[in-house]
Amino acid sequence: MKESVTIEYAGRPLTISTGELAKQAGGSVVIQYADTVVLVTAVAQKKPSERDFLPLTVNYQEMSYAAGKIPGGFFKREGRPTDRETLTSRLIDRPIRPLFPKGFRNETQVIATVLSADPECDPATLSIIGASCALTLSKIPFDGPLAGVKIGRKEGSFIINPTTSEMADSDMDIMVTGTRDAIMMVEGTAKFASDSDLIEAIHLGHQQLIPLIEIQEQLRDKVGPGAKWSVETKEAPEGFKETLRNNIEKELIETFAIKAKLERGERQGELLETIVKDNPDIAEPLIYKTYDDITREILREQLFSTGKRIDGRAPDGIRNITCKVGILPRTHGSGLFTRGETQALAITTFGTTQDEQKVESLLEGETFKTFLLHYNFPPFSVGEVSMLRGTSRREVGHGNLALRAITPILPTNEDFPYTIRIVSEILESNGSSSMATVCSGCLSLMDAGVPIKEPVAGIAMGLVKEGEKEIVLSDILGDEDHLGDMDFKIAGTRNGITAIQMDIKIKGITKETMWKAIIQGKEGIGKILDIMAETLSTPREELSPYAPRIYTINIKPDKIRDVIGPGGKVIKSIVEQTGVKIDIDDSGIVKIASSDEESANHAIEIIRELTKEVAVGEIYLGKVKKVIDSGAIVEILRGTDGFVHISQLADGFVKKASDIVKEREEMLVKVIDVEPNGRIKLSRKAVLKEQKE
Repeated sequence: MKESVTIEYAGRPLTISTGELAKQAGGSVVIQYADTVVLVTAVAQKKPSERDFLPLTVNYQEMSYAAGKIPGGFFKREGRPTDRETLTSRLIDRPIRPLFPKGFRNETQVIATVLSADPECDPATLSIIGASCALTLSKIPFDGPLAGVKIGRKEGSFIINPTTSEMADSDMDIMVTGTRDAIMMVEGTAKFASDSDLIEAIHLGHQQLIPLIEIQEQLRDKVGPGAKWSVETKEAPEGFKETLRNNIEKELIETFAIKAKLERGERQGELLETIVKDNPDIAEPLIYKTYDDITREILREQLFSTGKRIDGRAPDGIRNITCKVGILPRTHGSGLFTRGETQALAITTFGTTQDEQKVESLLEGETFKTFLLHYNFPPFSVGEVSMLRGTSRREVGHGNLALRAITPILPTNEDFPYTIRIVSEILESNGSSSMATVCSGCLSLMDAGVPIKEPVAGIAMGLVKEGEKEIVLSDILGDEDHLGDMDFKIAGTRNGITAIQMDIKIKGITKETMWKAIIQGKEGIGKILDIMAETLSTPREELSPYAPRIYTINIKPDKIRDVIGPGGKVIKSIVEQTGVKIDIDDSGIVKIASSDEESANHAIEIIRELTKEVAVGEIYLGKVKKVIDSGAIVEILRGTDGFVHISQLADGFVKKASDIVKEREEMLVKVIDVEPNGRIKLSRKAVLKEQKE
């Protein structure tokens, strides 16, 4: 039986219904906002898996039919997930994952399918709400509901769930996700937002979640899903944890005093191997879980009692940082950023409009990207061995975060008409390689000579919270990320925040904690920018000699056809002669790209000649195309003909035009008139007269 609840939210009706579609799923809802409709299902295996973690999979998929389109390509069907689908899948996964009870190990899958796409209404936010509601209505144990809302800002005023049109003029794009009592996730970008503005946006977003949570509770009360599955957790024998802690505490503290990640990991491995060997009657997964619990407890206790972290730093301390630029001789720009045991090498490459990336989406249709950032995380960066396969979800997500952080500092395409690609190669990883990518990416842009607005840097913050006590950590290590309660990445310049991403591993944090993390993060960014400035503080004045130069000229739109020629014959000829790349837009802006200035100038001369305007009084060396009784047709510019009347061929009487000129001959002619219909009148006689004078 179908049940539904509708509310008015941010000026548009929002409806969640269940009981009509996908009834065999564990939980299934259809959520509609304006004309966007998303089906979200949740299914879990009834038998727990043997793994010692929650095997949760989230898939968000946009169907072309939702926007009335047929997919391109040979197969004419949806293929591998797009970056947007991957990013939205992560956006759903991250806030719901902490709300499953500890010990729940049943394989679980959430699928969000966009069935109808209103171009003004983003389905990503609906998918988060739908995932929460589907899990809430199911028998799957889930400590929800939660909801998500997008916050924009236009002319200083915040906008709740802005439309696509409103987002085009917004200087802020923040997604806030949380439960009734706490924030679970924040992700977004801003154009140099202040910390107070960002906090205000997040706080407003959390307040606006309440109606979205209440509508799920209303539907749950209508449907009455019944009792949730019980979660059976396996525990080690009574007393084992206490005994083990007493035996290994001293050695564990000594192990974590080792600063080198690989050496520390090796010592931990040896310790675990000994524990397993000494306890043959206890299952290995229980030993690992107990060891992990003990490690977590001891390290957190040590932090609160001593104020010192794993590597001896204070909570707001930042690891040693070194920066280098220009280390690759043939690239357009390169930057190496090393922070502790995290190292990112970023390479900047310039291209032309022909290198733009075409992106097709349900909301925006076909668009072209002129800034690309690709993040690679090879296995050797963490001392591991694995197959090199396609780009992982993690690589897509980390690359997108760095891209959002850097985008606000880039010049406009009018000021710097290049397609820019940054590739970040993570060579070592021990905490926040995405923020290292922001720093190395900025250095490589400056090394390449990109006139950025100002340098940008990023830092990862952590949190350790026990009851009322909490400590915010700057520049967290991988182990601190694993043992902590928050992973909070923030990027910005000295004048404001450009990107933020926060994931909470507990059931949310307060506004005050968020404020503390942002303030401490901004202080860390300032310190990192100071260190980067010691290597390179401003962009280089000259581009690399191997980078293409783009020269821009303007021609009249009606002259574009003269440059392109029939079937592109003329423009292809110019490219073959000069070796340049040429792009012409409909407004008549011509961009010529070449790493050789002489070749570019040659191409510009050809184009100027092709598009040169005929002026009365000008003298041209023309070529006779045809001789007729009344005169001669002469080509004075490529594709531009004029007529020399027989009376204008020479002084005195001329009986036949062929007595004076022959076809294919060249002669100097003067333009004596251009008629309104475009007909050009020429005179050879006027030139002869001037020559005599």
